[in-house]
This record gives sequence, C-alpha cells and structure tokens, in this order.
Amino acid sequence: MEKVLDFFSANDHFASHCGIELLEAQPGRAKARMAIQPFHLNGAGTVHGGAIFTLADFVFAVASNSSGQLALAIDTHISFIKAARGGTLYGEASELSVNRRLGQYQVRITDQDQQLVAQFQGTAYRKQETLPAWPDD
Repeated sequence: MEKVLDFFSANDHFASHCGIELLEAQPGRAKARMAIQPFHLNGAGTVHGGAIFTLADFVFAVASNSSGQLALAIDTHISFIKAARGGTLYGEASELSVNRRLGQYQVRITDQDQQLVAQFQGTAYRKQETLPAWPDD
C-alpha cells in the first residue's frame, strides 16, 4: 500500500493545502489526520463543516482508489454529530461493499479524544481505467 500513500500524498494538493496527513492505506481502508488551525474555524469558532467534509472525502477517495482502479464519488452524505473546536481530527474510511462498478464506504471523523464528530457515507463509481499517473509495479 506504499504506492497508495505516495500517490495521494504527492497528488492531492487540496488535502495538502488543508493540512491533511495520510496515516495509512490498506485495501478498502484509509486513515488520515488534520491538526486544526485557525483557518479551519468558522465564524462561530468551531471547525468549519467544509473542513470536516474535506477530511472525510479525502479518506473516502484513498479507500475507494486503493486498488489503483480510478473511482470517483457519485453520492456522498455527511452528518455532523458534535462540534469540534480545536485539537486534531481523524478520518477513518472503510469499505462496506464493492462490485465491478460501485463501491460503498463509511467514514468516521473523530477528535483527539476519540469522540465522534461526524459520519460520512459515500458511493464511488469504479471506472475501467487505472488512476492517472499510477506508478508502475
């Protein structure tokens, strides 16, 4: 899975811009963290929903593309459970089901105290081609 770590670390510029660090990738699974900075906060002083969604979407992308087959989101849903105000957020994605064309994934976003902040579900459409610029074996 080193290939997956390298690919997403080098190619997801928005996640990098947001301070997201990929911690691990396994077939159908991924884990990342995002240390909260002042730019992650909204006007109410809590972590912006877009920042939380970005973390969830990133681990969803890594998990759904972990085989090297290009997979793109066609449906996502997030439920915010608890406000986060700082610290570090963790996103962990796991594959619920996969077939030739579709994959279903669940993501849990937790804080540094392992409290649930948000739940995300996504469906990925699995294309026939491999990821662009996917390193050769």
